[in-house]
Amino acid sequence: MTTLENSPTPSEVVVREGEYGKKIATVEPGGVGFIPLTERHGRPLNLLWTWTSPNLEFATVFLGVLAVAAFGLSFWQAVAAIVLGTGLGAVAHGVLSARGPGHGVAQMVLGRVPFGFRGNILPASLNTVAGGIGWFAVNSVSATLALNTLTGLPKPLCLTVVVGAQAAIAFFGHNLVHAFERYAFPVLAVVFGVVTVIILSKADFGAPGAADGGGVGGFLIAMAASFGYAAGWNPYAADYTRYLPVEADRRAVGLFAGLGVFLGCVVLQIVGAASVTIGGDALGDPTGTFTGHLPALIADLTLLAITLGAVGANAINIYSGSMSFVTLGIKLPLPSKVQRAMVALVFGAVGLVVAYFGLDDAGHDYETFLLIIAYWIGPWLGVVLVDLYLRRGKPIDHLLFDPLHRNRAGPTAMAAGVVLSVWLFSNQEKYVGPIPDRFGSVGDITFEAGFLISAGLYLVLRPLRRSG
Repeated sequence: MTTLENSPTPSEVVVREGEYGKKIATVEPGGVGFIPLTERHGRPLNLLWTWTSPNLEFATVFLGVLAVAAFGLSFWQAVAAIVLGTGLGAVAHGVLSARGPGHGVAQMVLGRVPFGFRGNILPASLNTVAGGIGWFAVNSVSATLALNTLTGLPKPLCLTVVVGAQAAIAFFGHNLVHAFERYAFPVLAVVFGVVTVIILSKADFGAPGAADGGGVGGFLIAMAASFGYAAGWNPYAADYTRYLPVEADRRAVGLFAGLGVFLGCVVLQIVGAASVTIGGDALGDPTGTFTGHLPALIADLTLLAITLGAVGANAINIYSGSMSFVTLGIKLPLPSKVQRAMVALVFGAVGLVVAYFGLDDAGHDYETFLLIIAYWIGPWLGVVLVDLYLRRGKPIDHLLFDPLHRNRAGPTAMAAGVVLSVWLFSNQEKYVGPIPDRFGSVGDITFEAGFLISAGLYLVLRPLRRSG
């Protein structure tokens, strides 16, 4: 157990500076320091809409579309892959989220324990790029296409509007992100609830999968993509629970965080899979085809909801991406209390450029990105979860801000897991590993292999650590 229940400001940690409390229209001060107990607020139930809202968007729907239209599964095969892959990512998310109140720091700061203070640069850097730029660009594209279809305005203008809104929310920080997700939730839930009923009422649940696709390989790829989507939130988990009171029920924290991810992802992915069975060019014109199955008014409301949901998703992506950057310890020529906020704006600008060049081939780029992001998150999770199990009941707060803390087993196991799993099992257009090349039915099991390799290697190497 940590020392936090016995001291309002543990001497072993760096405390976040400034006063913030429950203020929404105030820029969150400081960076990745420990959140003082006097600043704690909120309740576990809030996590349900914090994590459901950002998944109620078209990127989630399109993942279900890919399971049937691109990976060749039947509707029911797609449902099984979606539930299994998402379930694994959601459980991990709940476990990691539950650690926030007790330790009072962001997820990537907690990562310093299994990876060491400097070794944590590896996952923190990857999360900075994947979240602050990669996911941000992917979701910005889906929001832009929806807004363009709805209004007819030029895509670059729609992209600028979307990015501006997302960056502004992330700039203000933690409290505004939570508030936006809370107020967006009922709107998104009602619109997508109606859409779900309409699409499922028209779907042909008995439609067979593609004759030249599906099978074990297609199932594993679809499951990996669903896992990658849900687990893509895992490196952010404690970022949104570290402000909760230290006495918050850990089980409730984990339950509502994991349930939010699971419900938002599973429902809309299933809707996406069902929409393919109705017909249309689901891959060539994904947004237009999907809304084309809906009455005009509902279609317009759906496009608006898609835009709103993407803004909610990217507010989280930019915020946590900027938190990961600050965790790296790179000092910018700015006051420390505004560094995170300014980094969020920079990510907004970079993401704007990346998203602009992805507007013309959104479907293919999205499929590739979903699989690649699971390539590093699988090995990262393997190390983090095994370390969490091995250290259960042991204090770790003295390691979180100790620059001398070393744990070479973490980055070594993770790097080996990434390299070996990608080399052996990757099944991408630009690279096919020797296993799927010889046994095509295997599909892409890179994330599963990476998780197991890194977890096993960490178990072997961890006794060799010098400290921690």
